Amino acid sequence: MLLAALTLRAHAGAPLASVSSTLSDWFEARGSDVLTAAAILVAAVIINFLVRRSIRLAVDRLVKASEARREKAEREEAAGLPQQTAERLRAAALQRERTEQRTRTVGSLLRYVATISIYTVAALMALSELGIDIAPLIASAGIAGVALGFGAQSLVKDFISGTFMILEDQYGVGDVVDLGEASGTVERVTLRVTTVRGTDGTVWYVPNGQVTRVGNQSQRWSRTVLDVEVAYDTDIDRASEVIKRVADQFWKEQVAGATVIEEPELWGVQNVSPIAVVLRLAVKTRPGEQWAAGRALRARLKAAFDEAEIATPQPVPGMWLTGGPSGVASGPSAGAGSPTEEGGAPS
Repeated sequence: MLLAALTLRAHAGAPLASVSSTLSDWFEARGSDVLTAAAILVAAVIINFLVRRSIRLAVDRLVKASEARREKAEREEAAGLPQQTAERLRAAALQRERTEQRTRTVGSLLRYVATISIYTVAALMALSELGIDIAPLIASAGIAGVALGFGAQSLVKDFISGTFMILEDQYGVGDVVDLGEASGTVERVTLRVTTVRGTDGTVWYVPNGQVTRVGNQSQRWSRTVLDVEVAYDTDIDRASEVIKRVADQFWKEQVAGATVIEEPELWGVQNVSPIAVVLRLAVKTRPGEQWAAGRALRARLKAAFDEAEIATPQPVPGMWLTGGPSGVASGPSAGAGSPTEEGGAPS
């Protein structure tokens, strides 16, 4: 029995001894290669750290420099500079703020690409040092990449579209945009998805690959266009003078939240109808402030028209005409101004 147990133990230990011997021989033959591969991986970690840190420092330096220039422009604007100069400084500050945001996003993208590239190259180099043929791995990676591209093509499309949107500065956080079915204020922009808050509070998550067109209503500057109706027999020159005076006064006041950045333009008569004449007023404002400016101007124009006794169009009473046997209208009916029953004829 003892002999049998010793025999079984010897047979069981034989494979372990064989494996140990094989590993020992491999390490003896490849010891220097293992050290080289380990050194490559350690070097990859160090290089990745240095590259990411360099990118971060460069981005921080650019952002801080832009912030310093923007703060300087804001201080100069508050120092009582001429209005046109202050507006130029304000526009430049807004542009620098957008540049800062885009710089941070591009820096994040560069760090991500650098990490993937460095570790991929280091892994292939380490495997090559260990005597592993990396050609099949590269071929397999290519096939896997193609399969992944087909399986996740919408995700790849989102990332590519997001990259170009950011680089081209199509929109950014705080912009009011129209993306088709979703419209509102941009709250967050990533490489994959854009988050938009609608006017009713709805949050829309729009994959960047599904954005086929962008309407940005608050980039660099905005404009509100007001069509002001006056009665047909109103003196057009007098009405135009009142509208221009009210708009110019509003421009000079520089109302917070509804800032007009250029002299308002009265484009003239836009339309003429039997009961009204439409005068068009165009007002250029700071980004996103066109709606507040439009509401304030309408209220002021209403008060100015009342003071100047400029009449606005009045609804015309309905004229119901009776038709004779030939179908020709013969005159107004006694019930003028009263709607007829649906589907019926006036009596």
